[in-house]
Amino acid sequence: MVINLLKYSLIFVVSVLLQVLIFNNILILRMIAPFFYILFILLLPFDTPRALLLFLSFLLGLLIDVFTNTPGVHASASLMIGFLRPGVLRLISPREMLDSVLAPRVENMGLNWFAGYATFMVVIHHFFLFFIEAFTFNDFLITLIRIVLSSVLSIVLIVLSQFLIFRK
Repeated sequence: MVINLLKYSLIFVVSVLLQVLIFNNILILRMIAPFFYILFILLLPFDTPRALLLFLSFLLGLLIDVFTNTPGVHASASLMIGFLRPGVLRLISPREMLDSVLAPRVENMGLNWFAGYATFMVVIHHFFLFFIEAFTFNDFLITLIRIVLSSVLSIVLIVLSQFLIFRK
């Protein structure tokens, strides 16, 4: 239990630092931005209590907002995927898999499952984030392009992290 607490605390801190120090400085073609920090929410154990999941999601987004001067944008998007995560997991995973496996990782669930899960969650996050940020439907097509391109970059980074950071 203590080891898990330390491990997830480290993942939380590292994901915030990577986002703030590295990924926030990457902007491709003035519209594609990677959001790596949501990896923390994706990797939380299946049995994380809902209240804790929502609190950690909000705290993560709030920290990103503080460092990027975006009042509430990341907090609301992170809270959204934290809220939807249990339903998404029930939707895409067999019940016996959720009971037998501790956490959603490539090594536990397989590459196809993890890539599908990450894609679904990242697209939800980015859709919510970019439309809250734009706060208008006037440039709907440009916002949609930003969502798709930033989602692809974020998904690639998140899936690659499973092989680079979390390998045995």
